[in-house]
Amino acid sequence: MSQPGLYLKQNVAVEPLYNQWYAWWYLLAPATAPLYVANHHVKIMESFVANPAIHVAALKNPALAGGPYLNYGVERAGEVKELLERTRKEQAASLRFAQAVSELDKLLAPSNGGSLEELYKKVPDILQGYVELMYDLNNRASARFFEPLLYRSPHYRESSQSLSFRLLKGDARPYVFSTPRLDSDKDTLHVHLPFRHEAIDQLYAMRRTPGSMEAIREAMGIGAKDAELFSTFFTDQAPRPAPRYDGDGVRVRYIGHACVLIESRDVSILTDPVISYDFPTEVPRYTYADLPEKIDYVLITHGHADHLMFEPLLQLRHRIGTIVVPASNGGGLADPSLKLMLKTIGFKNVVTLSELESIELPGGSITGVPFIGEHADLNIQAKLAHLVQLKGRSMLMAADSNALEPRLYDHVHAAVGDIDVLFLGMESEGGPLSWMYGPLLPAPLPRKMDQSRRLNGSNAERAIEIARRINPKQVHIYAMGREPWMGHVMAMGYHENSPQLVEARKLLAWCQEKGISSSLPYIQAELFF
Repeated sequence: MSQPGLYLKQNVAVEPLYNQWYAWWYLLAPATAPLYVANHHVKIMESFVANPAIHVAALKNPALAGGPYLNYGVERAGEVKELLERTRKEQAASLRFAQAVSELDKLLAPSNGGSLEELYKKVPDILQGYVELMYDLNNRASARFFEPLLYRSPHYRESSQSLSFRLLKGDARPYVFSTPRLDSDKDTLHVHLPFRHEAIDQLYAMRRTPGSMEAIREAMGIGAKDAELFSTFFTDQAPRPAPRYDGDGVRVRYIGHACVLIESRDVSILTDPVISYDFPTEVPRYTYADLPEKIDYVLITHGHADHLMFEPLLQLRHRIGTIVVPASNGGGLADPSLKLMLKTIGFKNVVTLSELESIELPGGSITGVPFIGEHADLNIQAKLAHLVQLKGRSMLMAADSNALEPRLYDHVHAAVGDIDVLFLGMESEGGPLSWMYGPLLPAPLPRKMDQSRRLNGSNAERAIEIARRINPKQVHIYAMGREPWMGHVMAMGYHENSPQLVEARKLLAWCQEKGISSSLPYIQAELFF
């Protein structure tokens, strides 16, 4: 007698990992992953093994939660040492690659405008054939990486990709970017599987459609010793239905952070997916179970880990029609190609959008809008705001845009006209450049310089400049990292007098004075047009 079909439980969290660290943009790009392994992961693990008590003491201070401190007790030092030793062995080629990038930078540093041709033969052997040497117009030499070739080379390490399964009973999750997942973590199943594997889509389809637990276990290569734990991730209880929106206008649902679901009868659009799991809670919210069966378009504004999050994207991959990412030339260490990355890990239909380019939709369009700020003045082109026009309504999803040059928005307004709704992030403090990009730097920046280059969005003054120049009818402040399910990637720790909230309230007061409808949505919100 065949086993009845089962569903994947709605509270099964599945973290994508790279060498047992939480996977994000720079851990998937083959030119940058080695630099984060060598200059971030290895150094944190070495520090913890040498003196775990320092890390334990540091993390008693909530203000240090996002710092370079490994979040395990002293008793786990042996396991961390084992992972460190395994990393040095299994990632030896990556460590050599990182060293070669450093050597290449030193090779190019003395160049002053003369021909670079003779330097090709001096490029470290591991990089030869993967880089082009070039100058900018100020005769500063640099290297461009041939990313498509690197993805086809041994330097793209699918063998380092895996998934970590566990059941969530609440929102609290420890900060993920400074601590690896250890194999012995209780009630956690670690499955080695490349992210492009079709079994991942089959598994996530079981959130809605019942299937064979044994068949999916076999497809994912999970052995008999883990069968009992794997079985705890399934249920015979069907999820609640989530009917597609069928109204005459447009429905906008705030899912949390920068994730907004925009729907008409004909099309569904999801921005920067970051989504809560579904479990019993006194804090109602929209979850995976509330998303439509088919998501026609997913819009990604930029590659920061709270906007391009692989954990929800992999879970939704089988439901996404087209994923839209900002166009970039790629080849620079700080600016890898998002399209190439997503296609490599199994997304079938990925399209790029440039500034003021448009994609036609049933009843509307998506247009790229310039996005400046929040990237510490680095030359990163893979960032784009989106103007969604649907059923005669227009919504600018501006992400973490910072009006460093307010007159930009005069030109945007001249190009696109008034808009109905502005969604804008106001994380106005931001970390210093080194907090995110430090492992890519050839040498540490002086502290004063590092602190001056922030990963920040608009404060009230700059947000008002944007609103004043594009003339929205409504303003909604999103992407603030306040939702309780964002702690593992944001570690914000807001209080009532946090500068970000003070600045947000100033914008709300200005909007009220000008007769502009405004809000600071939290957890969930719904609008109709």
